[in-house]
Parts: sequence; C-alpha cells; structure tokens
Amino acid sequence: MPGIRQEFERWTDALETAKALIPQCRSWTEDIRIYDGDDLVWIYSRSHAFPQYIGPGTYNRLARLFVAEAMAVTAQEVEVEEEEPS
Repeated sequence: MPGIRQEFERWTDALETAKALIPQCRSWTEDIRIYDGDDLVWIYSRSHAFPQYIGPGTYNRLARLFVAEAMAVTAQEVEVEEEEPS
C-alpha cells in the first residue's frame, strides 16, 4: 500500500497486519508486500484471488519461522506461570 511501511520482529505480526490491510487494497495498482530483509516473500494484490508466497522454499522458511515464534511464545507463557505465586 502506498505510504505505509512498518517493520516487525515477528513474521506472524507482519502477516496479521498485512491481512488486516487487504480490505483497504482497492486499486488494481496497489499491493501489500512483506519482505524478509531485502527478499520479497509475500504479496497480495487484486490481480490474484489469494496472497502469493514468492520464491522457492519461501513457504517452508516462513512455516519454520511461524513454528519457532509459536514455541517462543509458549516458552514465555510457561516462564510467566512459573514465576506467578500460587
């Protein structure tokens, strides 16, 4: 989307934000992109029915990031539960 640029530490946060922007993508010339560093990995535009994962092995790499982020969140939740007094 023109004029919008955000940086995220987590892939899942970037994906959630991008999906929330989809209804605002109304023009055929607008698109929503997610980059991993300098590499374009995800794009949505009105010219495709669904978002596209770009590049060989990208879907696998992003799936691994998703699993790693989910494991990190779970580990943080366990630490918080252990610290809370009963």
